[in-house]
Amino acid sequence: MAAKVRQIRNVQEDLELIRTAKQGDEQSFTKIVKKYEPLVFSFAYKVCRDREKAEETLQDTFVNVYRKLHQFDGKAKFSTWLYSIVVNNCKMKRRKTKLAQASHSLDGSEISLDHHTGEIRTLELQSHRASPLELVMDDELQRRLDEAIRKLPLEYRVVFVLRDIEGKSSEETAKILKLSVPAVKSRLRRARLFLREQLKDYLEV
Repeated sequence: MAAKVRQIRNVQEDLELIRTAKQGDEQSFTKIVKKYEPLVFSFAYKVCRDREKAEETLQDTFVNVYRKLHQFDGKAKFSTWLYSIVVNNCKMKRRKTKLAQASHSLDGSEISLDHHTGEIRTLELQSHRASPLELVMDDELQRRLDEAIRKLPLEYRVVFVLRDIEGKSSEETAKILKLSVPAVKSRLRRARLFLREQLKDYLEV
């Protein structure tokens, strides 16, 4: 109940900041940027798989937000609208240049695999303490999984990141990507199958 109340207050605060920012209040826009900067960078990095591109995407995203804020009508959550802008910016960068070949681990989350089903799971790190043994992924698996994610076509990678790393529902992912829910589920299934195929020799050990 308390979490629901906080969520409602957060939405109300966002709408008020957006309302005043639309009226030209620069301080309100600055507050929006400071509030959502970590979320935008984290998501951009996980999708673009390159820190420099993520930083560029962060800047581009808030330039787009500044220019298009008047288009936000409040029918969807502000974060949903932000995610869609980040995705579009990552797609634009993908068209201009190939993704960097260097492998990057997923900041802020550990990934584990169910060795019986091959299901991919994520666990947000809450502290610097070691995670429970069954949820800790060794360095070799992390490296190989990260490389496999980087090989995913962008349209599948974005769905995988939103659903299995960001923890978004199929419905919200569909809204962000402007897809149908069945399309989201189909892409997620294919992404998971691809990753399991890439890691099958490890899973069969």
